[in-house]
Amino acid sequence: MTTTARTATVPFAKGHGCENTFLVLLDPHGRIHLTAETVSHLTDPLTGAAADGILRAVRCTAAPEAAAMAHRAHWFMDYRNADGSRGAMCGNGIRVLARYLVDTGLCPPGALAIATRAGLRQIRVPDRSDSLQGPVAVAMGTPVFPGPDHITVTAADGKTRPATHVDMGNPHAVVFLDDPADAGTLHTGPAVEPASAYPDGVTTEFATVLSPHHLAVRVHERGVGETRACGTGACAAVAAHRRHTGQSGAADYRVDFPGGILRLSVTADGAMTLTGPAAITALGSIRLPRDVTAERDPTPEKGRTVFVR
Repeated sequence: MTTTARTATVPFAKGHGCENTFLVLLDPHGRIHLTAETVSHLTDPLTGAAADGILRAVRCTAAPEAAAMAHRAHWFMDYRNADGSRGAMCGNGIRVLARYLVDTGLCPPGALAIATRAGLRQIRVPDRSDSLQGPVAVAMGTPVFPGPDHITVTAADGKTRPATHVDMGNPHAVVFLDDPADAGTLHTGPAVEPASAYPDGVTTEFATVLSPHHLAVRVHERGVGETRACGTGACAAVAAHRRHTGQSGAADYRVDFPGGILRLSVTADGAMTLTGPAAITALGSIRLPRDVTAERDPTPEKGRTVFVR
């Protein structure tokens, strides 16, 4: 006897910021509970839609993690890395999510706030008619240097280099070298010591200073691998560069990634605004994997909670 596995189908979009790719799952009432296995399945290029991560859009009133911010923002970004691990913040991802909310009419263009696990972020989205790919700007906050001061990174080329620990709502180790290509392949994560500095993993940037306000960067993102760009990574690289060179005061920076260019404006007190392209490339519905562990209505947006393993 053949049985048909139960599935859930939800609205989804695919988008990117400088070729850093994301799947957006629209879940306004917070009924989808994703496991690491489901996220990996959906982001895998063979079993899913090929992405660096998932952005689950939930109304703050339906997201316990965002309840305290519900009076200041309508939407919460539940970000998951491709391996299923939770992320507190994603600079490219939040701009893609904002672009999606505006493009689909869920938010008007202009200024909007989105809640994240790293706190509230203010975003400015131009009207879609202005440009299909942005630019979209997000206030990223002020970088933190939590230490320790003696971080080292050993990349695939076998060389161990000093790094700077920067927190942008998620953890980074920034290495400076003559050419980002000198790091070799970034298919696997570089070894970072001491491991105790990053109990939840780390995103590593390999940065080259092209001029005092111009950097080139490659990045290995925790839970993903090498990505074409990283928004928080751009902020971390600029923050480390300013610290190393003693730069202070307001300034603008350009950061080149393999996938495109991101720009940063830094205020006199160190607060950063990240600006760059954000595009939605596909809209439709996506079928979640078959492991549904609770009774559900065939139309989840009108029924009970959907649990997905």
